[in-house]
Amino acid sequence: MTTDEVLWALRGECPVPARLSPHADRVQQWLVDILPELGMPLDDAALHRLARGGFARYAGRLYPDAGEADLRVLTALFTWFFLVDDACDGPHRLHPAQIRALRDGTLALLHDGPRVRHGGLTGPLRRLLVLAWREPRRRMPSRWRLRFADAVARHLDGTWREAVNKEAAVRPGVDEYVELRRSTSAAEVSYPLVEFVTGRSLPDPVYHHPLLRQIARTGNDLLSWYNDLASLEKDRSTSGGHNLVLAMQAEWGVSAEEAVQRVAERWCESMRRFVALRAAVPSFGPALDEAVTDHLDGIAYAVRGTIDWTLESARYPTASRP
Repeated sequence: MTTDEVLWALRGECPVPARLSPHADRVQQWLVDILPELGMPLDDAALHRLARGGFARYAGRLYPDAGEADLRVLTALFTWFFLVDDACDGPHRLHPAQIRALRDGTLALLHDGPRVRHGGLTGPLRRLLVLAWREPRRRMPSRWRLRFADAVARHLDGTWREAVNKEAAVRPGVDEYVELRRSTSAAEVSYPLVEFVTGRSLPDPVYHHPLLRQIARTGNDLLSWYNDLASLEKDRSTSGGHNLVLAMQAEWGVSAEEAVQRVAERWCESMRRFVALRAAVPSFGPALDEAVTDHLDGIAYAVRGTIDWTLESARYPTASRP
């Protein structure tokens, strides 16, 4: 099977139902309209590529019940993370010191608000994050804001570690890569946003319950490895070996085709474990069970939403398939 065929086959193995917000396309047009106003250096071709990337549809698949105003917030956040990802990848990527400064500036804004300026986060990226963070900062309790900022810190720390590896030409082994990928994927950033949409916050002991964290990690692996398969051709030249297929090839001495099949098998095994783990979640009591269900649904939609968005977004060559 080709990599494209594997991607479509794995879609068929995902039992999570596909959903999409009815507001997604309107919010995508809002995004295309607002970015030039924030000073993004985007010509017509860049705006067209961004529109075809469909970031609002991605957010709308992960949070299908969000109202239109909240979906704008989520889409702005998603776009910020994708723009940062693009800046940290590719031949003209930021150096590790620049990524560290960006991380520090981002956390200063999340913790202290827009009045505190930090040289590591400037220009359009800063303005976009100020816009995206305004409503969560106003609406959500301090405990939630700390949880979200901690997730962003872990993500940007992972991005920095990957950049350090690339600068030193260090190619991670499979186990090291899997652990690092859990940070660089930003899945852990998406999970707290479920509470922003629903307005139902989980207390820390429940959010960090060992079984719920295991489900969250497994969901993270599923969406990350799927993305690795979709990004494989690009990653051959830009990732410095930071792709599960490439890590397996290098460590185990197998062909690209064999590594793709092994990733697919590992993915299917993790999906079976994901379903079994979710079925084993106990009741946390009538006051919390609805919020726990929201949280688990959010993890599941992150997996399914990543699959469906990957297959439709122009960021990936698989979008050309029927």
